[in-house]
Amino acid sequence: MLNSLRAYLANLVRGALIGTAEVVPGVSGGTIALVTGIYEALIGSAGHLLSALRLAVADVPRGAGFSRAAAEFRRVRWDVVLPALIGLVCAALIAAKLLEPVLHDHPVSSRAVFLGLVLASLWVPISMIGGRWRASEVVTAVVVAALAFGLTSLPPTSVSPNPLFVALAAAVAVCALVLPGVSGSFFLLSFGLYETTISALNDRDLGYIATFALGAVIGLALFVKLLQWLLEHRRRITLVVMTGLMAGCLRALWPWQTEQRELLAPSDGVGVTVLFFLLGVALVTAVLVIEHLALRNGRTDDEPTERISRVG
Repeated sequence: MLNSLRAYLANLVRGALIGTAEVVPGVSGGTIALVTGIYEALIGSAGHLLSALRLAVADVPRGAGFSRAAAEFRRVRWDVVLPALIGLVCAALIAAKLLEPVLHDHPVSSRAVFLGLVLASLWVPISMIGGRWRASEVVTAVVVAALAFGLTSLPPTSVSPNPLFVALAAAVAVCALVLPGVSGSFFLLSFGLYETTISALNDRDLGYIATFALGAVIGLALFVKLLQWLLEHRRRITLVVMTGLMAGCLRALWPWQTEQRELLAPSDGVGVTVLFFLLGVALVTAVLVIEHLALRNGRTDDEPTERISRVG
């Protein structure tokens, strides 16, 4: 009983760390899940849950029963998913409450921190690609980056937060949970919906939240399976595209810009702004170092078991 309670509380804390990371652009909730050791359990459980819902929709109406769907439901790691989800939601609400006044009162410093966070995060997809880039991959990344640069140059009025756009942005942002190193909040920031979403959470705008949640569910059902397939079968080119996308969207995080997203030259307080930028770089670097150490220790712990298995 005591061990179960400890495990529940530990997963609650892990979920809270993921939720906090998801609110901060540039810090990946997927990376935090990987570092804390519940990434595979969450992704695997998401797959089983989606399969269960698909089987229920297919079997129940034609009288085939609920047995196949129930079997998939039982494969979900509810002992991990439920406390992690509770911790994620609570932490996200608290982080949103703390961040909103900072974003409003200190936009230049906030964007400087976010720029540092995301720029440092580029190392994740680049390191996952590995090896020398082929010329075609460089061209692909540059083209994707140029497209992303152009899209993030659009003034906010060109992409007003209508329900369809909010749902689409949520569907794309939720996919960031699948790929460690990619931030869902960063996509919202690039789409011009980050502050709107933060405000909606703080104001308990149930209409906006429901639309966002619907888009996230649709994205989870449609895009996550596709992204998993791409990472398994077209891993290298998928990571190349992701790298170009993140690089091009850095334009949205330039500290000095107008409300219409027109870029400005650096002005007063350049030194302080650079310090905030370096703070963002340092935060992501620390997370990546911790992740590297955690993975290395995990491999070291697994080595004796692997040797025993090979001998047996």
